[in-house]
Amino acid sequence: MNEPFSGQEPPAQPPQGEIAPQQAVRVALPSLAPMATYVILGFTVLIYLLQMASMAILNDDLPMMLGARVTDLIREGQWWRFITPVFLHGSVAHIFFNMYALLSLGTFLERHFGHGRFVLLYFLGAFAGNVFSFLLTEGYSVGASTAVFGLVAAEVIFFYQNRKLFGGQAKQAIGNAAVIIVINLFIGISSPGIDNWGHVGGLLGGAMFAWFAGPRWQVAGIYPNLHLEDLREFREITMGASVTILVFGALAAWGLF
Repeated sequence: MNEPFSGQEPPAQPPQGEIAPQQAVRVALPSLAPMATYVILGFTVLIYLLQMASMAILNDDLPMMLGARVTDLIREGQWWRFITPVFLHGSVAHIFFNMYALLSLGTFLERHFGHGRFVLLYFLGAFAGNVFSFLLTEGYSVGASTAVFGLVAAEVIFFYQNRKLFGGQAKQAIGNAAVIIVINLFIGISSPGIDNWGHVGGLLGGAMFAWFAGPRWQVAGIYPNLHLEDLREFREITMGASVTILVFGALAAWGLF
């Protein structure tokens, strides 16, 4: 079902000689099944089940050994560890909270970003977070929170860039997201064992991609038959992904070489 929202936009193309009144209009938001969110969630849960099975059978967490963000192993050339930690988790509570956040944020953002842009956003946030973690922390880290923080940042950017359409709802959403970010970063600073630099990197990566590539809507059509058009062009999406990869790829290369 389409989700309606109210925006402060005048009806498009008023009849000649009449002044278009400034009034609230209702336009259906895009209705898109968040399939990528469900696939990522399901695959992540499957990997955690393999972790548990590995511990039960081998008494070692083989997926963790092969995919965790381990600084020394990345420097030895195991570069896939910039991405694979997003699928690994250290406990039931760890994966539960990350997957709950993914489900809550992902089902909203994927409807607006589309499948491809959402997948890019998720993994660019994970990559950026693991690059920051690689540069600024020792030992190892795992978890989808790098990507989840990227989603939170993208939500803030999305509402900011479309604030004229969402009105007061945008201000409230940005405020709520800011509170979530501050609380979680504070918890990361005050609690041992939390990779706070990974969270910061995920925030920056998600915000960078969303700023250049996130949807920018305008109301189009003739009143009352109005619809939304995304002004973002494909080349802008490509540029957003390229800039994010280049910036964090350069940081990773600096740390490696």
